[in-house]
Amino acid sequence: MPSQNQMQSKPQNLSGKVAIVTGGSRGIGANIALGLAHRGAKVAITYTQSKSDAQAKAVVQRILTLGGSAIAIRADLRDPPTANKIVQETIQSFGPHIDILVNNAGVELIKPVQEITPEDFSLVYNLNVRAPILLLKEVLPYLRSPGRIVNMGSVGARQGFKDLSIYCSSKSAIEGLTRSWAAELGRAKHTVNTVNPGPVPSEMLDNIPQDIVDMQKANTPVENRLATLDDIAQIVAWLASKESRWVTGQAISASGGLAMY
Repeated sequence: MPSQNQMQSKPQNLSGKVAIVTGGSRGIGANIALGLAHRGAKVAITYTQSKSDAQAKAVVQRILTLGGSAIAIRADLRDPPTANKIVQETIQSFGPHIDILVNNAGVELIKPVQEITPEDFSLVYNLNVRAPILLLKEVLPYLRSPGRIVNMGSVGARQGFKDLSIYCSSKSAIEGLTRSWAAELGRAKHTVNTVNPGPVPSEMLDNIPQDIVDMQKANTPVENRLATLDDIAQIVAWLASKESRWVTGQAISASGGLAMY
């Protein structure tokens, strides 16, 4: 995470903006939230489980301590009415406009295809695919032009990994949504992009077979290492800024060259 000195010294190029970051209590999502707040945005983070209460409060408190504005919303994005709840709590706290939506919340599933059940499909797709659709639908009436939509994908969207077919295919779906939304929303100056991280230290990565992680590190041209959380957050922050205005409908490989598009 950025240090206090780093956060105080950088330009406030998102001052006056309001952002929603789903899955923002830890990992990539928390660092995205901090990065946006660091640049001046007011940030609403979402998280699902009560066991993450302390983590979510810690992210909010860090932003508040540094002079920013933030709220945490506990809501299960697999429940369709939750999308409206998130938007309403955001505008109640920060006013009638939303500028940035980062669809970061996600879940993985490691199972061979022979064992996949309909319940497994719903578990992954309801959060990784349906939730971003429903949340964008609720955000759009409040999305101030030029809005920024950033969807978090994965290099797995374009690579086949053993026992990860449900997860990888859900991230492929995110790319398809991104291109379609970019085509639909461009007239209003909104941009929509996907960031596809390679391996990043996280609880999700801990569940990935070690041989896959080792292979990914060995094939990453930049330093043969995993990404840092800040490596990913910096790319999202740029896509949320005015400087990215001519980039839309893209899937950006944030992988140190592991995947080159």
